[in-house]
Amino acid sequence: MTLSVAQIDRETDQLVGEWLTLPEVADRLDLTIGRAKQLLKDHKLLGVRRGSGGPQVPAVFLDGKDVVKGLSGTLMLLLDAGYDDVEAMRWLFTPDESLPGSPIDAIKAGRHTEVKRRAQALGF
Repeated sequence: MTLSVAQIDRETDQLVGEWLTLPEVADRLDLTIGRAKQLLKDHKLLGVRRGSGGPQVPAVFLDGKDVVKGLSGTLMLLLDAGYDDVEAMRWLFTPDESLPGSPIDAIKAGRHTEVKRRAQALGF
C-alpha cells in the first residue's frame, strides 16, 4: 500500500505545534500502523511530510482514543472545495477572528458544524 503524502511548508508547519508520527498515532488510537495509514488514505485524518521522515499528523487531531469529532467531515469538504492536503492543513490552523481562533480550535470546542459550513462555502 503506497501512501502519497504532501511535503509541508515551513509557515504551515509552525502553525501546527505538536506532531505525531504514524506509529504514535496508531498507538494512541489503539490501531495497527496499517489501519492508521488507511485513516490517512480515507481522509479521516490528515498527515503531511515534515523533512525526510514518514507522514506526521497534528496531535490536536486526536481526542483520547478517537479522531476529533467533526474533523473527517471538514476534511472532505475542504478536499471537495479543491484544497490539497497542505492547503487544508493551513486553513485548519490559520486563526480566524470571526470564529474566534482557528478552525481546528473551533472543531475541538465542539463547534464543528460552523466550521463545516465555512468549509462548504469555500467550494462555491
